[in-house]
This record gives sequence, C-alpha cells and structure tokens, in this order.
Amino acid sequence: MAGVSEGASGIPDPRLRPYVLGYEGYLLRGFAPGTHVGMPGSVLTVIITIDEPIEVEVSCHPDQAGGTWEMLASGLTTRPCVIAHNGYQYGVQLALTPQGCRALFGAPAAALGSWIVDLADVLGPRAGELRERLGSAPSWPERFTVLDEILLRQLLPVSWDPELTHAWDLLSGPETTVRVAAVADEIGWSRRHLVNRFTAELGVSPKDVARIARFERSHATLCRPEPPSLAETAALCGYYDQAHMAREWRELAGLPPSVWREREEFPFVQDQQPPR
Repeated sequence: MAGVSEGASGIPDPRLRPYVLGYEGYLLRGFAPGTHVGMPGSVLTVIITIDEPIEVEVSCHPDQAGGTWEMLASGLTTRPCVIAHNGYQYGVQLALTPQGCRALFGAPAAALGSWIVDLADVLGPRAGELRERLGSAPSWPERFTVLDEILLRQLLPVSWDPELTHAWDLLSGPETTVRVAAVADEIGWSRRHLVNRFTAELGVSPKDVARIARFERSHATLCRPEPPSLAETAALCGYYDQAHMAREWRELAGLPPSVWREREEFPFVQDQQPPR
C-alpha cells in the first residue's frame, strides 16, 4: 500500500507571529521503514509528537549521540541529522525565529547551538501540559488553539538591536547575492563585530546564515512537484554552478541533491516549509 501523508497548517496568534512562523500538523503512515535526512534551516525547530516518539539516529551535533524524544527543540546548525522511522509519524512541528528562542525559552539561539534538547528543558513545566493537551484535542484547529494559549502564557519580552535585526533579515532573506561585508557596511558595524554578535546570539556566523538560506532555497526548489534541472536550480538559488551546489549539499545535507532526490521517499513536515 502506498504511504499516506495527512496534516494541516496553522497560523499562530498575531502576538506570536514575530516568534513562530507557523504550525504544521502531520500524520504519516503506511510508508516502508527507513530514514529521513533532517536538513539545516534558518528557523529553530520544535517537534511535539502525539503518538510514538521521534528517533534521531544521527544528531546535528558531532558530540551528541542519537536518541528518542517525545518532544524536542533544536537550534541553528550547518549539519544534517538522520531521523529513523517505521513508516509512521504523528505530531506537530513549529518553526521558531531566533527571536522566538528568546521569547519562548528565555535564551539566545546560541544557547541551543546545534544540540537537540528535550522541550521540557527549555519550555519548562508547560511542555508536559502542551503534549498532553495536543494528544487529547480532537482536531488540528483545536490543537493549534492549544498551542496559541500555552505559548502566549510563556511569552517573554524580547529586544534585539535594530542593526542585528536588519542584518538577519538581509542574510536570511531571498537575495541570492548578499555578501557579509556589504551587510556590515549597510548597518554600520565592522565585519568582526557583526561576526561576534551573530555567533553570540545565533550560534552560527553571518556567512553560515547566508549559506543556510541559499541551501533552503535550493531544497525548496527541488521539493516542487516539477522541479527545474539541477543546473537551473543552482543558477536560480545563487550558486556559482551545479558543482558548487553539490559541494554545499554534501556539507549541509550529507549528500548531493541528485542522491537525495533518488533516496528520499518519506515526506516530512520540514520539507513543506516555504522559502523565506
């Protein structure tokens, strides 16, 4: 029997939207057991399972062993993770902005780094309430209402420098030819200061943010029902050429895009994230 992918997307309460880009509910069943590559992205990931825990065979952090989580949070990273599955997954995924990490967890994204942590370690006691109520809610809209309610209770005030915000928007945005030196000049910071501030707040460098954004664009392009050729994708997304894109994919995804397209059969909510 062919696998079935069901789910729903939710838009957070307006007060949460600077911090949470969206809710994605997913129910995947009937697929052959296998693995899925979790790709780097310009958002922090939160996953709350409704049924079976999620099993991460290979973590994004080289010093972290794999494990299983009923709820998890992970920061920004330039490394992939490998998720094992038995053909079935059921839960909700949230895409947090870096400011959302401060607003909901009370810490910068750099505090998570590329580690995967139990959601209760950063959200506190409300994490348990969240999972319990999501599991008992009868529909996706009602689950998204639960998320709104609990996250609004968790929300803390956040203050980012306007320069840092503008630099993030430029480096993680749709422009394919953005350069770190040009961004530093535009906001009036030295390149060294920009690198130091990004690393302290985000856990990754400005150059890495630009690389991740470009990779995200290529990944989203190749996830289209009828994607362009690899050479066209490379040109559209700001790579020098197809070989350059393949090298970046090997570093960020662990395999070139041609191999990923051949192997990936298990749809995952992460693949549904639209390019920013």
